[in-house]
Amino acid sequence: MPNFSLSTEEVSTIVGELKKELVPIIIKEIEAERSLPPLLTRKQFMELCDIGESKCAELFNRSDFPVLRELGYPRVPTNLFFEWVNKNTNNAQEIMFSIKAM
Repeated sequence: MPNFSLSTEEVSTIVGELKKELVPIIIKEIEAERSLPPLLTRKQFMELCDIGESKCAELFNRSDFPVLRELGYPRVPTNLFFEWVNKNTNNAQEIMFSIKAM
């Protein structure tokens, strides 16, 4: 494995660029989470994700999907949904980073 070192200035530049790219994304995610109710109804969930009945039913029946059925109608805990999205999009993020590096 090749060995390389970076100067303090190079590290600062890289950190600055990462901060410029990531901070707006993080802020947008936080604002989105705050504007949503803590539990999403089926309809709210479908509107948020821009999906139809079939895809919603498919997701709600996945064993790893965070859906709460104890309240009468299925509800999606908003914070757990965003965690689920982040956990299940790692591969997509890795692909995007490798494409940007090309």
